Amino acid sequence: MQEIARGTFTVKLQPLTFEGVEADAMLGRLSIDKEIEGDLVATTRGQMLSARTDVKGSAGYVAIERVDGRLNGRKGTFVLQHTGLMDRGSQSLSVLVVPDSGTGALAGLTGRFEITIEAGVHCYTFEYHLPQ
Repeated sequence: MQEIARGTFTVKLQPLTFEGVEADAMLGRLSIDKEIEGDLVATTRGQMLSARTDVKGSAGYVAIERVDGRLNGRKGTFVLQHTGLMDRGSQSLSVLVVPDSGTGALAGLTGRFEITIEAGVHCYTFEYHLPQ
């Protein structure tokens, strides 16, 4: 059965060195750390790679972050994989649980983590499935 978790989070991004590329390559690397509240109470640690272009509103990023916490009372960890694109201002974002990455009471977790920003607040809707 599909379940839904909702809440808010804060995110901290810190620039990291992107080795092996020229400074003007428009590639970036950042640490991505979150504090999540709501039906999922957790912290995350991860890294993001990004690419900008000369065209305003066009860019891309990928990220991997490890989530450690409680999902509706079930404790464990899992990994989220992000894929985001901006095509001249049109945005698409996919944030999915990496298959078989769940541990502890979150073993077998699958799902999609939707991110929205409302009045400057980062919100999530996490549609997920856990085996019984």
